[in-house]
Amino acid sequence: MTHKRNLKGIVFLLPSLLGFSVFYLIPFIIAFYYTIVAQGVNASFVGLQYYIELLKNDIFINAFKNTGIFIGICVPISMMCSLGIAMGIKTLHDQKRLLQCIILIPMIIPTASIAFFWKEFFSVQGLFNKILSIGGIEGIDWLNSKYALGIMVYIFIWKNIGYNTILFTAGLYNIPNTYYESASIEGAGSIAQFKYITWVYLFPTTVLVFIMSIINCFKVFKEMYLIAGGYPNESIYMIQHYMNNMFLSLNYQKLSTSAYVLVSFILILMFILRLGQRGIKDED
Repeated sequence: MTHKRNLKGIVFLLPSLLGFSVFYLIPFIIAFYYTIVAQGVNASFVGLQYYIELLKNDIFINAFKNTGIFIGICVPISMMCSLGIAMGIKTLHDQKRLLQCIILIPMIIPTASIAFFWKEFFSVQGLFNKILSIGGIEGIDWLNSKYALGIMVYIFIWKNIGYNTILFTAGLYNIPNTYYESASIEGAGSIAQFKYITWVYLFPTTVLVFIMSIINCFKVFKEMYLIAGGYPNESIYMIQHYMNNMFLSLNYQKLSTSAYVLVSFILILMFILRLGQRGIKDED
């Protein structure tokens, strides 16, 4: 019976495994081939040459640095704001569902509509400059200025804060109120309750939100591309821009190499996060 059940499970999984292999696994393996052979008809083995050249490429280094800065700014700000809103929602007695629906609105708006709105809003003749002109401030082309990164950070937080808030809210409701009641009886203040109860029991949710926030940081490229184009201001030229431009120029070697460098970076980051999670569990 066990053998038959396992066989049925494998049969049901086959379509998904086949699709995953055809569209993800096999192309990923083929991409590795492009990273170790020279481009041309007579392909020759070059080893780590493309990786070395890529790490010396100023454009790639700038794109990688910008991506790291963007993630480093967006993820903590988004998580802190989401956690604060989630804790505020938990204290409400009425209109909780309405507020949760409102903060999720940016997620259901089509990407093209979001990009068009913010592109027009921050353009030279846009609404933002018109508002500033009322106060006598001269407007500029915000998307092609040093403020472009801040604008993209704002758009990311505006779009993703609702999703993170819902995850944190669900995590907060899984913490029994008896823990807080016992802590209050023992004389623990709000800071102590947050440190020893909320943070500890919310840590698995925090890890999930952290991972999803990083993933969403890479997904925001759609808005960036539609708003600022393939060659935006230097401060918002991300690694996805570099990979997209290499694809358009049919330079599969540099595209594949940059993709593997990015995957390696993400794997290292997830490994560090996993070690941190194990360390906290061991302390508990």
